Amino acid sequence: MAEAAITPRTIPVPRVGPFLPAFTLWWREVVRFYRQPARVVGVIVSPLLFWVVIGAGFGSSLHPGATGTGSFLVYFFPGALIMIVLFTSIFTMMSVIEDRNEGFLLSVMVAPVHRSGIVLGKVLGGTTLSAIQGLVFLVFAPTVGIHLGLEQVLIVALVTFLVAFALTALGFAIAWRMESAQGFHAIINLFLIPLWMLSGALFPVSGASGWIKALMEINPLTYGMNALLLTLFPATAPRTSLALWPSIGVLALFAGVVFLASFILVNRRRTVPVA
Repeated sequence: MAEAAITPRTIPVPRVGPFLPAFTLWWREVVRFYRQPARVVGVIVSPLLFWVVIGAGFGSSLHPGATGTGSFLVYFFPGALIMIVLFTSIFTMMSVIEDRNEGFLLSVMVAPVHRSGIVLGKVLGGTTLSAIQGLVFLVFAPTVGIHLGLEQVLIVALVTFLVAFALTALGFAIAWRMESAQGFHAIINLFLIPLWMLSGALFPVSGASGWIKALMEINPLTYGMNALLLTLFPATAPRTSLALWPSIGVLALFAGVVFLASFILVNRRRTVPVA
């Protein structure tokens, strides 16, 4: 009896679980980022300059009761921290476009791995980098009179991780459909930067008025900023509509929704454009 001919289509291909590819992509993101010192310096120095120049520029020109922290330099500290997380997330998720143009993403897509590993690896890689860069910024806290206990440091770390995860997943979802870095930057300037500006990073929600206040209250990043303010300035933070842990809950929900959206987007059977 003649044996059936063996062709590439009849050879069984073992399916790899999502965790090993996710770990591999996560490690690749970390190594590639820190092998580019200019990017590391840029994402820290740029927000640091914003913090010093803008904070020192406003000084105490705002009424002390408006921010609850006295000097604007002190109030702007958590906003600068979130800016570092935002910038790092943007830079790391640009690698999605680079990987597509270089052909790496296509090779991963045709590999026998579940696509959830791609999302998990890229998002966790960007989250790790963003959170580390943001937490490094805490070394400047004592220079403006912010002294943190262990519990405060742990809460700040949790909030920073959730903000980094949400922004990285959002950046991934945007970059996945982009075919050029120029288009990605246009969306960033149109969407993510205003998202940060309307989070309470530059001025308190309680001091806003009209439609600006309404936009700030529906902005999920506002609750990350609110959680940082309540943690860093527990006695003097501006009064808000939500307490600390409800604010963290809203932020966690936003992070989960954005990650789920990224997962659904990647699992849509669609041809990845190749430059």
